[in-house]
Amino acid sequence: MSFPRVRVLATALLLATVAAPAFATTTHHPLEQVPGVYHQQVGELEVTALFDGTVALGRSELVGIAPGAVTRLLNHRYVPEDGKGLQTAVNAYLIQRGNHLTLVDTGTAGCFGPGLGQVLGNLRKAGYDPAEVDDVLLTHAHPDHLCGLLDAQDQVAYPNATVWLSEADAAYWLDPASEAGAPQGVRFAFALAREAVAPYVASGKLHRFRPGQALPNGVTALDSHGHTPGHVSWKIDGGERQAVLVWGDILHFHAVQFAQPQAAYEADSDRTAAIASRRAMMAQAADGGWWVAGAHLPFPGLGHVRREGEAFAWVPGEFAPLPAR
Repeated sequence: MSFPRVRVLATALLLATVAAPAFATTTHHPLEQVPGVYHQQVGELEVTALFDGTVALGRSELVGIAPGAVTRLLNHRYVPEDGKGLQTAVNAYLIQRGNHLTLVDTGTAGCFGPGLGQVLGNLRKAGYDPAEVDDVLLTHAHPDHLCGLLDAQDQVAYPNATVWLSEADAAYWLDPASEAGAPQGVRFAFALAREAVAPYVASGKLHRFRPGQALPNGVTALDSHGHTPGHVSWKIDGGERQAVLVWGDILHFHAVQFAQPQAAYEADSDRTAAIASRRAMMAQAADGGWWVAGAHLPFPGLGHVRREGEAFAWVPGEFAPLPAR
């Protein structure tokens, strides 16, 4: 090795040593996810998934299936789990057809504490004004689906929207007499439901309906009761032989209940009916090739269902750019 080359190497090592502290002091950006917004074109519909946050559901809340079977199904599915339970997303969906905006479910607002209640903020970050929303379709009256009718100051979040809630769920969750006879663990939800809808009732903006009655254009309410007495799933026609099914709480444990639809959730008001509704919605979605939007599927919760023998599987949607407007 010649002397000049040795000197070049020594100089390089010295510069690297001197420069090292500069790398060590590089500014770190705050560790924060980007806004929980995702867009998907379904025919003539623009579907925007809105992330509300996550809740933890315990394995013990799955009933009708042996714990060992649950463990086998969860193995290698990599569902985050801590001492509180399995991470479970809470999602809502904004659907635009032309200039008409329909929001399906509203998230938790302030009902479930920090880490949730992000739907309204994400709606704004997606470029929408809540005052532009024409209709709010509720799959059911649980707090993680309707508390977001109010904002952080308990004011009306969607001042120009008509709110659609099934007659059966309204009759149950808005009636103090039902609360008195309900299981202790769900009684807290009755007052939250009454408070969330109260200003809409006062302004004549709460519309009770039965599946089969006239609904906003292109929308069909499919009876999928069981999780609650009046739970519905919303099928929205996108034209071009395309549709999106926003199915609410058809399932809560995606790693288990697609493969074992007979596994029920402890909070289901009628487990037998909930299982039947789960099988029916999965079958219709699979056979129809519909897009599915799931409130408790991993965000953005958009994809398809396929049959696997007597059971089903989830096929997450592929990321795709939106067509130019």
